Amino acid sequence: MAAMQHILMIEDDARLAQMVGEYLERSGFRVTHAIDAKAGLALLQEPGPAGRTDLVLLDLMLPDMDGLEVCRRVRALPGELGSVPVLMLTAKGDPMDRIVGLEIGADDYLPKPFEPRELLARIRAILRRRGGEGTPPAAKVMRFGTLEIDRDARMVSVMEQPCDLTSYQFDLLVALAERAGRVLTRDQIMEAVRGRELEAFDRSIDVHMGRIRAAIEADPKNPKRILTVRGVGYVFAKQQD
Repeated sequence: MAAMQHILMIEDDARLAQMVGEYLERSGFRVTHAIDAKAGLALLQEPGPAGRTDLVLLDLMLPDMDGLEVCRRVRALPGELGSVPVLMLTAKGDPMDRIVGLEIGADDYLPKPFEPRELLARIRAILRRRGGEGTPPAAKVMRFGTLEIDRDARMVSVMEQPCDLTSYQFDLLVALAERAGRVLTRDQIMEAVRGRELEAFDRSIDVHMGRIRAAIEADPKNPKRILTVRGVGYVFAKQQD
C-alpha cells in the first residue's frame, strides 16, 4: 500500500487549522500543523517523525513573517525541499498578492473563506500535476488473497476467474482497495472517483456496492471483503481469504 501523503500546514488560526486538518485527514492525508513561519520552516527542514512533506499549505498572513517571504525561503532550500508544492491561503483580496505569490513559486492560491472540498480538489490537482511526488508509484496489480485487481487491464479476478464489473464499478472497487482498512463515507467514495459521471444520490453507491459484492464475494449476503459500517459508509478489509 502507498504511504499517506503528508501536508505541512503553516497557519496561525488554530481553529481553522484544526478544522482543515481534520477534514484532510478524513480524506486520506497526514497533516502536521505549525502555528507560525519559524516553526513551519523548521518542520519542513527537519521533518523527524512527521516524515517527508508532500505539500505545504501556507497562510499568507503570519505573525512572525509574511507568507510570501516564507515561500521565497522554501524555494531557496536545496534539492527536493525547495521544490515542495506550496498552496497559499489568504484573507486578502488584492490580486497582486496572488500574482506575486505565483511569481515567486507558489503552485496555487486560494482566498479565505473557502469550501473544504475546493481546497481538497486543489491539493489533489497540484499533487497530480507533480506526478505524485512524495509517494511510491501505485502497484499495477493489487492482490488481496485470491482477489486480484489489475489497474492497467482494468480487470478483476477471484481465484483466477474474471469478475463481471462495469467500468464505474471497477473504479469504485479500486478506490476502496487503495484505502484498505479505512472507513469511507459515500461522499468520500464519490470524491475518490471524481471525473467519472456520478449519479446524484448517495444511495446509488449502495446499489453498486451490492453488485460488486455479487461479483467478488463468496457469499454476498455475508461479505468478507467490502464491509458496511452502519451510519458511516464502507471499508475494504485488509485481511482476506
